[in-house]
Amino acid sequence: MDAAGEELADRVRALLGGSADVEERRMFGTRAFLVDGHILVGARPGGTLLVRVDGQSGAALSTRAGVARAVMGARTMGTGWLDVSSGALADDGELMFWLDVARENREESG
Repeated sequence: MDAAGEELADRVRALLGGSADVEERRMFGTRAFLVDGHILVGARPGGTLLVRVDGQSGAALSTRAGVARAVMGARTMGTGWLDVSSGALADDGELMFWLDVARENREESG
């Protein structure tokens, strides 16, 4: 993981406030933050945030500036996986928006 990804992971960790239900794990070149064994978000190289949402929300959210369907290797993921660029996460309010979106999705899906 590069410095931008580590910095993003630190920001995510701070905003999640050490929640007991959140587990942090390295996976797929990402520092993933999981709830009940499912990825909530991930800090990726370049300071990109991987966000897990439901497919319908993902389609709508992908129209926001700096947001695209996630790409892992040569594979473009489904609409339930979004990459949010570092430029779209300039302040903690913007990052918190995405953490809230991911948490809301997690609560709705189970």
